[in-house]
Amino acid sequence: MTKRKVSNPLALACLACLAERPMHPYEMATTMRERGKDQSIRLNYGSLYTVVEALQQKGLIVAQETERAGRRPERTVYRLTDAGRMELIDWVSELLSAPVKEYTRFEAGLSLAGVLSPDDVAALLKQRCDRLEADIHQRRSLLQLDQQRGLSRLFVIESEYLVAMREAELVWTRQLAEEIASGTLEGIEQWAAFQRSIAERERAAPADDGAHEQ
Repeated sequence: MTKRKVSNPLALACLACLAERPMHPYEMATTMRERGKDQSIRLNYGSLYTVVEALQQKGLIVAQETERAGRRPERTVYRLTDAGRMELIDWVSELLSAPVKEYTRFEAGLSLAGVLSPDDVAALLKQRCDRLEADIHQRRSLLQLDQQRGLSRLFVIESEYLVAMREAELVWTRQLAEEIASGTLEGIEQWAAFQRSIAERERAAPADDGAHEQ
């Protein structure tokens, strides 16, 4: 993976906005929100101005002019440089073409699930399935609203992708929960034995009254 001059995904979104036309940071943020890009890229104004400053320092954007509307504070309008345009194209191309390892919270939870009992994990996974179903339903409803508004599919493909990923996760998680609950998951005997050994050690250990030696 290429080492980027500015690696925050919000920087990429800023470059994409400026590829259309020069904008000031507030207009960039408004454009991202109007198009729902804040659902795919974390956006807050504090980070935005930090990112814009970093892009300028790296020569990817430059200040074009300063404008003022009424009594509002002055706003600096930025434009994309040739280096910024090349960075934008290369960065998006890499994101689309090269799979990378992403460390998700769910994957971390699965890797450490053995600290809980099989019954508890099965119950928690079923709770996750319920929440996934609700999330999928909500996102599908939003996609339908976008279609009714006449929004081109091009502008909602990231939402389609997320729904597809959620649906795949739901199928896999539901199956895993069922295998654990039924006791058919390979290795569940070792898991249960590990939990029993933990319980036995806890029963044999002296009570901890929370006191510490002075």
